[in-house]
Amino acid sequence: MTAVLLIAGLFCAFAWIASLITKDTSWVDRIWSIVPVIYVWVFAAFAGLADARLDVMAILVTLWGARLTFNFARKGGYNGVEDYRWPVLRSRMKPWQFQLFNLFFIVLYQNAILLLITLPAETAFANRVRPFGILDLLLTVLFLGFLVGETVADQQQWNFHGWKRTEVAAGRVPNPRFLQSGLFRFSRHPNFFFEQAQWWVLFFFGAVAAGSVLQWTVLGAVLLTGLFVGSTIFTESITRAKYPEYAAYQKRTSPIVPWVPRRSTAESAVA
Repeated sequence: MTAVLLIAGLFCAFAWIASLITKDTSWVDRIWSIVPVIYVWVFAAFAGLADARLDVMAILVTLWGARLTFNFARKGGYNGVEDYRWPVLRSRMKPWQFQLFNLFFIVLYQNAILLLITLPAETAFANRVRPFGILDLLLTVLFLGFLVGETVADQQQWNFHGWKRTEVAAGRVPNPRFLQSGLFRFSRHPNFFFEQAQWWVLFFFGAVAAGSVLQWTVLGAVLLTGLFVGSTIFTESITRAKYPEYAAYQKRTSPIVPWVPRRSTAESAVA
């Protein structure tokens, strides 16, 4: 645990100093898919890579990290492209206010969440006497299912934005102007749902190892969910200001959890 805390401290210092030097506050985004992989492998390594549960957890988180790193890289995340939300927020704050926000929320709080979501591995490390069993196997399959779901959602989003750029380049107005088909017909943010779900599954790995769901490490999954809720509200406020028709999409489509779309008022009247 001490080794993981030291590594987390180094990543916090790096993200903060880099943001001051480059005036770019997206450094936590760039390490988001990397540091959890390191943390879980540290616990697996301290177990001598001899605990099946920890090894599986580390492999699953590595797959999560590889997928997210690839998706982030192809969108230009490692080429100095800042998260589009931060300039919007920066414009609404005084410089000193935004720097405090940068230090305490972007750097410290988000890095704390990245550490906390991996701490079910510490629970698994402390309960290595409980062997890998059927529940672990079911959780592995569930994690992989959510990983596939997020991969599909991200690919659908990637394809849509590629089509949208083509339409704009051809001088046409894209219709629709935002993605509403595929998985996005059932959830406005299916990738957010699958992302959070994977970390809830990781929590349950630790709970299975301990033999109880009453584990304080649930805090990581809870805080991550809260972060996504806040991020979704802010993101959608920007989207709705840009696309007025987004309000109708919000009315008929589940915000996070995939669900059957609600019928519009017009459709209900016709029926």
